[in-house]
Amino acid sequence: MLNLLRVQNLAIVEEASMLPGVGLNIITGETGAGKSILMGALDLVLGGRADKSLVRSGAAEAQVEAVFALAAPAAVNAVLAESGIPPCEDGQLIIRRTVAAAGAGRCLLNDAAVTLQTIRRVGALLVDIHGPNDHQSLLDPAFQLDLLDSFGRCQSARAAYDEAWQTVVALERRRAELLGGSADTASEIDRLQFVMDELAGAHLTPADDTDLIREHAEAANAEAILQSGNALLAGLTDGEGSAFDTLAALQHRLLELSRILPEAEGWRAELQSAATQVQELGRTIAGCLQRIDADPGRLQQLEERMALIQKLRRKYGATVQDMLDTLQKTRNRLDDLAARDERLAGLDAEIATALTARAARAAVLSKTRAAASVSLARAITRELRDLGFLRAGFGVDVTPVSPRPDGADAVSFGFAPNPGEPMRALRDIASSGEIARVMLAVKTVLARHDRIPVLVFDEIDANIGGEVGHAVGRKLRTVAATHQVLCITHLPQVAVFGDSHFVVSKAVQKNRTLTRISPVTDEARAEEIARMLGGKNLTSVTLEHARKLLETTA
Repeated sequence: MLNLLRVQNLAIVEEASMLPGVGLNIITGETGAGKSILMGALDLVLGGRADKSLVRSGAAEAQVEAVFALAAPAAVNAVLAESGIPPCEDGQLIIRRTVAAAGAGRCLLNDAAVTLQTIRRVGALLVDIHGPNDHQSLLDPAFQLDLLDSFGRCQSARAAYDEAWQTVVALERRRAELLGGSADTASEIDRLQFVMDELAGAHLTPADDTDLIREHAEAANAEAILQSGNALLAGLTDGEGSAFDTLAALQHRLLELSRILPEAEGWRAELQSAATQVQELGRTIAGCLQRIDADPGRLQQLEERMALIQKLRRKYGATVQDMLDTLQKTRNRLDDLAARDERLAGLDAEIATALTARAARAAVLSKTRAAASVSLARAITRELRDLGFLRAGFGVDVTPVSPRPDGADAVSFGFAPNPGEPMRALRDIASSGEIARVMLAVKTVLARHDRIPVLVFDEIDANIGGEVGHAVGRKLRTVAATHQVLCITHLPQVAVFGDSHFVVSKAVQKNRTLTRISPVTDEARAEEIARMLGGKNLTSVTLEHARKLLETTA
């Protein structure tokens, strides 16, 4: 649910905050007080169009912040993960958007910068706005299809179809890969054979990555290595007056000294250990020098090998493993081409079987949808009549189309608001008030199935009053049992059904117009309902009427 909406320096709003509650949140206020700005702010923070002219005069930027508490954050967390953002902590999501008077604005999700498109994707999961400046998902054919499937409990049939669709896609992808997109198969075989011969002929081993450079360095500097190494050996063990000979002579002296000075026996042991270490170091150096090859022919071989490996790196991959992977893929592709006709025939048979299975599952899904469409149209029509469309008709048209990922059907919602008028596609209806009430009827029917948790209705009471207003209020309360609902209304008959009530007002301070939004309860709420009933000049009669209205809906 939406826990906080904060607006700063947007149009006539210097700073205002709203803390919506659970259930139905009613928003009222006099015309021009700023209710539309509040809804515009919510649309803005969800990724709506930004207009720099809305930045309050004298301010550098406008900012809108929305804080959501998510009971099921998995879908939002998936979008965050795609942008490299950690998941929501304790289900809290904070969306901030700034619009700069000059320069670029910013979009933040949990204080991490994101693109506007990411904000829109997240917003579409959280809030559905229905009003003059909304993003009306109800008009989207894909959304209409999802609604029908949700109402008709078509999920299992749709999942079965999706499995069949994916099977066909995978088989057709394999067939396309086998064909390779090449009109000249012989040329492709020649090219692949050249690649395989070049890589296989190189006899690549892991040593070409790890040891080749070291061996080349040793061969290129063999003479210097041998000269220095032999000098070290001479000084350590092999030469006249070597360190080992000196240490051996000193041990003899210590042996004589130990006869008259007992401490010298320990010194002799240490000297013997040192002599052993010198001898072992000499053996290690000698072993290393034995592998050094000063033959110019060996150096040339290594340089040719390095040149070959470098050439192959430029063509087939940065590492030996990359080149070996390319070699394996090339072999596999050549094997496919060699047996292509046989494999194509097998794939074509598999595809034909898969297409038959897909068509069968599409037929089951279409039949389920057709049955659900009749029930859905009838249920929404009943709700619309309660909402003032006494002789309106609502239709759900399911039309066969070529198979696509969501099935073999196109769904279109139709609406005939007045008797004698033909049914028209819902998207062709111009009145936002009609659209809002149709959505309310849909949401009432589908309240248990709709996954979008926050619904916003603006101008839902356009051109209605009296008992229809009560019906609208009752429908809103029904929907609010499973959703958080924000509703801007001018009708007291609707407003009295709210679980929370907010009043938007404006005042002039220091020659500047300011907009505020305040929660009202008890007597203050009764006075606001009375104002809606009778205007600014409150009377005891209108106030008592307001109290009665609130009592009847409590």
